Amino acid sequence: MTEAPPDDPRARAAEPGGLLRILGVAFGLAVIVGSTLGIGILRTPGLVAGQLTSRSSILVVWLVGGLYTLLGSVCLTELGTMLPQAGGYYVYARRAFGDTVGFAVGWSDWITYCAVLGYVTIAMGEFSAVLVPSLDPAIKLIAVGVLVFFAVLQWAGLRMSSLFQEATTAVKFLAFLALVAAGFAHAASSPAPAADRATVLPHAAGVVGLVVALQSVLITYGGWQSALYFTEEDRDPRRNLPRSMIGGVLSVLVIYLLVNLALLSVLSVAELAGSTLPAADAAKVIFGGRGAQIITLLSLVSLPPLVNAIMMIGTRILFAMGRDRLLWPGTAVVNERGTPVMATLVTTAVAVVLIWSGTFQRLVAVASFFLAANYCVSCLALVMLRRREPLRERPFRAWGYPWSAGIVLAGAAAFLIGVFLGDTRTALVATGLLAAGLVGKGWVSR
Repeated sequence: MTEAPPDDPRARAAEPGGLLRILGVAFGLAVIVGSTLGIGILRTPGLVAGQLTSRSSILVVWLVGGLYTLLGSVCLTELGTMLPQAGGYYVYARRAFGDTVGFAVGWSDWITYCAVLGYVTIAMGEFSAVLVPSLDPAIKLIAVGVLVFFAVLQWAGLRMSSLFQEATTAVKFLAFLALVAAGFAHAASSPAPAADRATVLPHAAGVVGLVVALQSVLITYGGWQSALYFTEEDRDPRRNLPRSMIGGVLSVLVIYLLVNLALLSVLSVAELAGSTLPAADAAKVIFGGRGAQIITLLSLVSLPPLVNAIMMIGTRILFAMGRDRLLWPGTAVVNERGTPVMATLVTTAVAVVLIWSGTFQRLVAVASFFLAANYCVSCLALVMLRRREPLRERPFRAWGYPWSAGIVLAGAAAFLIGVFLGDTRTALVATGLLAAGLVGKGWVSR
């Protein structure tokens, strides 16, 4: 048998204390759908409708956003199957551009997930307080309790946390399908009121409105890259990653189109455009006074698989950087159940500090800049590695390369520029955090 090269995760998997290779397509689909499908699709349809003029244009924008995301997923799937290592974007940036750029991408990516952990667990506390008002004074305590629960879940091992991800994502997926079915059933039973409502907004959509709508749609697809972080723990990433990435994005795309169709079957375009939480407004029409509670419950149900996925991703980034000696090597310690224990503790501790300090709110805005920047770097890594390592084995090749990569890179760059121009102050804060991380890395190295 040919010996695996040093950078091949097959060699690492045999080492004591390494990551466990037990994941498959089910987990890949669950981590993508679980970390993508959520509150965004309950809110964003109103914002999109406010920029457009008709039902058809609304649906087309959601479809275009999904197809662009699918194109990005097939491009990065090439990198994921070529370099099946834990860490996601960090791995590709380091391979293409060296330790400094790799560290910058890994550090900023990890900070992003810590901030989102704080944001999402606070949201769970707030939704709980809506359902049970007496819990309102304990929102932060609930958030910290949720973090501790998921840290313990990670400590229980990869098998347990992956099963949790699959089960809770299935529940969420079915809950969204139930909402869609309720919308269609209501429209079928009372078509006359829906037909009597105005269906065209009083203004025509311009180029700016179209761009804003498309950007809003693309943000709701955030999370589609989640399976890339677990390729080292997949039993067969060459086969499973393409299925997970493509199947996951297509699943989310179908749900998004169905949710929009259901909303448009209950609300007119004008009503949809005037709503800040269209799912709740539609639920009120369908279920009456219980509508708001149902949507709050749906929002709460959608968050556990998201928190679990974010916790798992954040720890894999720290694990990969520690293993490569770009951070404290202790973060690469893995217990016998396949959990990076110190990486889990550090990620949880930082998220708790952010919750109590309130700084996660600013970091969530910074996260959008980091996500766009790291996506750009990863797209450039695909092009760089194609040129520099043309003979390296690529079990999956990006469809339509180089045109597909060009389209994805142009879109990513445009999104990054839009984020920078739309909130320059936040972009500068992000740059400062990145510089602080690089200075810290240099100090540790010395």
